[in-house]
Amino acid sequence: MKSSFYFLLFTRSFSGEIKVQTDEQAASLESQKKSFVDFELKLQCLETTNYSGVLVWKITEFRRRLAEAKQGNRASVYSQPFFTSRYGYRMCARLYLNGDGLGANHYVSFFFVIMKGEYDDVLTWPFKQKVTLKLLGHNPNKQREIKDGFKPDPSSSSFQKPTSLMNLATGCPRFISHQELLREDSDFLKDDTIFFKIIVDISDLPT
Repeated sequence: MKSSFYFLLFTRSFSGEIKVQTDEQAASLESQKKSFVDFELKLQCLETTNYSGVLVWKITEFRRRLAEAKQGNRASVYSQPFFTSRYGYRMCARLYLNGDGLGANHYVSFFFVIMKGEYDDVLTWPFKQKVTLKLLGHNPNKQREIKDGFKPDPSSSSFQKPTSLMNLATGCPRFISHQELLREDSDFLKDDTIFFKIIVDISDLPT
């Protein structure tokens, strides 16, 4: 009886060790998969990051994203960062597809954001570069675009040296109306895709 009892204990213990090892291996494999995905995303960002003060942002599945925003899910979306130079200001775009503030429920709101960057300590603050916001048409023959822009207010907190991940966004809450964007003959929405662009004037910045 004793030998049977010890054999049963050994079997349970051995089975338990196998389960622990299997769980650890599964966790390790999952961690490796996540690390690989993170590496791919970082590599993709490096390959597509712009260092000349220009962002071209392609938004696909616009109608689905707009419907989600109308339902209160993910009211805003951010672009990937772009820079004025390799060691320059770090920036991104922010879109409220169902509008924000004065543009709520009827417009797409388009904003520019200063982000905390690796080289902020050696840059000049406040940020003073002219910013142009554009929505690009899909027909190159017509060369249609919607454009707005601004010269930063040096007293605004939006353009001071960031103390958190990003400053308050600045831009146009009524950039384009849903009515104009969703028209059947719209030049701006084709194949459920739209293109936004930001141009930061870097002509007076050191290279």
